[in-house]
Amino acid sequence: MYESIKQTWFSNIKGDTLAGIVVALALIPEAIAFSIIAGVDPKVGLYASFCIAVVIAFTGGRPGMISAATGAMALLMVTLVRDHGLEYLLAATLLTGVLQIVAGYLKLAELMRFVSRSVVTGFVNALAILIFMAQLPELTNVTWHVYVMTLAGLGIIYLFPYVPKIGKSIPSPLVCIVVLTGVYLLSGMEIRTVGDMGELPDTLPMFLWPDVPLNFETLMIILPYSAMLTVVGLLESMMTATIVDDLTDTTSDKNRECKGQGIANIGSGLLGGMAGCAMIGQSVINIKSGGRTRLSTLIAGVVLLMMVVFLSDWVSLIPMAALVAVMIMVSIGTFSWASIRDLKQHPMSTNIVMLATVVVTVLTHNLAIGVFVGVLLAAMNFANKVGNILYIGSDEADDGSRRVYKVVGQVFFASSERFGNAFDFKETVQKVTIDLSRAHFWDITAVQTLDRVVIKFRREGTEVELIGLNEASATIVDRYAVHDDPAAVEKLMGGH
Repeated sequence: MYESIKQTWFSNIKGDTLAGIVVALALIPEAIAFSIIAGVDPKVGLYASFCIAVVIAFTGGRPGMISAATGAMALLMVTLVRDHGLEYLLAATLLTGVLQIVAGYLKLAELMRFVSRSVVTGFVNALAILIFMAQLPELTNVTWHVYVMTLAGLGIIYLFPYVPKIGKSIPSPLVCIVVLTGVYLLSGMEIRTVGDMGELPDTLPMFLWPDVPLNFETLMIILPYSAMLTVVGLLESMMTATIVDDLTDTTSDKNRECKGQGIANIGSGLLGGMAGCAMIGQSVINIKSGGRTRLSTLIAGVVLLMMVVFLSDWVSLIPMAALVAVMIMVSIGTFSWASIRDLKQHPMSTNIVMLATVVVTVLTHNLAIGVFVGVLLAAMNFANKVGNILYIGSDEADDGSRRVYKVVGQVFFASSERFGNAFDFKETVQKVTIDLSRAHFWDITAVQTLDRVVIKFRREGTEVELIGLNEASATIVDRYAVHDDPAAVEKLMGGH
C-alpha cells in the first residue's frame, strides 16, 4: 500500500511540481475562453478547472492526465445557458457526473477497443489542428510585437532544453512564460495579456446547490444536454488517456477514469463550475514538462486557484503571446507527423479512415462526431474485408447424382449475398451436401440466407444435407433457422 502511494504520488516530486505550475498557467486563459464560449462568467470555467483537476487527481484512473473545463464541452452548453440560464447548467453538470459514474460501473470504457489506431491518429491530428486554430485570434490584427514575442517564446521552448546543467531540470514552457512576462513588464509594449481575457475571481468557490425546480420537467430539460456532455466528456477522456498511455509507456484504468470524471463533475457543479473532461493539450504539456504522477494534476489545480484568487494582479500581466507559444508547442508535439509519411505505406482504406476523422472533427469542432465517423468507416472497412474472405468450391460425385459444396470463411451480413449466389439451384442432382466445417455463421442475416439456399434446393426436388457446423454456428442455426418449418418457410419465401 505504501509503495503504491509512493509510486503514484511521490516518485517524481520535482518534475510534477514544475509541470503542475506550467499547466496551471496554461489553464487560465483556456478556462476563461471556454467560459466565454459557453456564455457564462469566467469564474465558472476557472472554478470548474480547479475543482475537476483536484478531484480527478484522487479519483482518476490515469496518473499525469489533466482534466478541466474544455472547449468541446463548452460548445454543448451554449443553448442550455442561453435558454435556461446558469442554474440549469449547474444541474446538468451534476446529472452528467451521475451518468458518467454509471458508465464507469457498466464498464463502458471497454468500448474503446473498437476504436482503431487510424481513428486515434485522426483524432490526435484533428485536435492538434484545432489547438493551433484556437491560437489564430491572438495572432491576427495585432502589432508586430506579438509576432516577435511569440517567436521568442517558441525559441525559448525549443532551445532552452539544450542549455547546460539547467536546461533539463526546468520546464522550458515555464521559462518561456516567466521571461516573456518580464520582457513585457520592462518594455511596456502594447500587447494583450491574460487580464484582457476577462475578470479573474477574487474569492474562493462556495458550495452551491442549483436553484432549479426538482421535478420531471427540469429533468427533461437537462437530460439531453447531460447525455451529450457524458458521451463527449468520456470519449475525449478515454482518447486522451490512450494518448498519455502511449507517451508514458504505461497503462491506465479507464473504467475508474469514467467514475473519476463523474465524481469530479459533481464536485464542479456543487462549486458553481461547468462540466469538464480530460484535456489533451494540457496533458501533453504536463507530460512534456516532466509530470508523471497524480501529484502533478493536484498541483495544477491548487496552483490555478491560488494564482487566480491570491495572485490575480500578477497573473493578469502574463502576455498572451507567451501562452500562445506554449499552445503552438503543444500543437506541434501533438500532431502525428509520422502519419503523413505513412500515407504512402498504409492501405488506402486506413488513410481514408484517418483523414475522414481529421476533416469531420475540424469542420464540426465536435470530437464525438469525428470519432463516430472514423469508427463507422473503420467498421465498414473491416466488414468488407472479412466479407471478401469467403470461398465456396464444389465437387461432383462419380455418378453425377450428388454435389458437395465446401464453404470456407465467415458468413455474416456483409458476405451473405455472396454466399447465396454461389450455388447452382438449376443443376440436376439428387442430393446436395453443404460442408460447413471451415465456415462460421455470425448473425441472423447469414442464417436467413442459409434458409433460402436450403429451401430453393428443396423446391427443385434436391435433397440437402448440412454437415460440419461448429458448435457456435450450430447454436445460432438451430435457434433461428426455419427451413424445417413449413409455415415459416412459406412466410420466408412468400415474396420470392
